[in-house]
Amino acid sequence: MQRTGSGAPPAQGLLTRDTPVGHELTGVKKKAAIQLMGSRLWGRFNPNHWDPVYAAETGLPAPIQTGEMSTAYLAEMCVNHFGRNFFRNARMECKYVASTYANEVITTYGIVREKTPKGDGYRFKVEIWAENEDGQKKTVGWVEADVDV
Repeated sequence: MQRTGSGAPPAQGLLTRDTPVGHELTGVKKKAAIQLMGSRLWGRFNPNHWDPVYAAETGLPAPIQTGEMSTAYLAEMCVNHFGRNFFRNARMECKYVASTYANEVITTYGIVREKTPKGDGYRFKVEIWAENEDGQKKTVGWVEADVDV
């Protein structure tokens, strides 16, 4: 993986016009930390996201992470690979298919499924998903972004 001197991906991202269909993106790994799940930004309004007792009373085995948190993990992976291209004319669509519980470790994945010529570059379509340490998919979707357009 090409990196800048600071350890961050290059501003233009890691995908280039030479990236082939089938290329696998390097994901990110995050722990569903209850401290973050209960922050005002992510879920403080709903005790199912931060209170183990309340979650148990509603039939959950543990507090659940908000869907936006899994989307943020996927977006971080996409920024690493598309760089600034992720913020111009890109689209991302996700579906939450299973709850993410407190303390699960979530890893993101992506595979380039399509590469369509556009202008001087290409429009990439990437299948993306997030799953826990047991391989259970939690969020699925896709992202499209331009490279070298």
